[in-house]
Amino acid sequence: MAIIIKPIVTEKMTQLTDKLNRYGFRVDKNANKIEIKNAVQDMYNVTVVAVNTAVIPGKKKSRYTKGGLIKGATSDYKKAIVTLKEGEQIDFYSNI
Repeated sequence: MAIIIKPIVTEKMTQLTDKLNRYGFRVDKNANKIEIKNAVQDMYNVTVVAVNTAVIPGKKKSRYTKGGLIKGATSDYKKAIVTLKEGEQIDFYSNI
């Protein structure tokens, strides 16, 4: 079971990273804070100080097509904001 699904790289998360040394990850919905902390420390070789989590509800979507109105929804997901020890950082672009 992969706990970390993918990092969240948005403009808002980049500002948090620059100011507060915090990184965002999309994680498994069943993972708890201790599992997330251990997964980030093992994957990136950093020291995690704090982990904050939030379950983001899905949004209703609709679009108009030639065949009529199509309705649907995006799925819920869990987001983790990880605070690292002062002076440490994660480089998401090192493998490119």
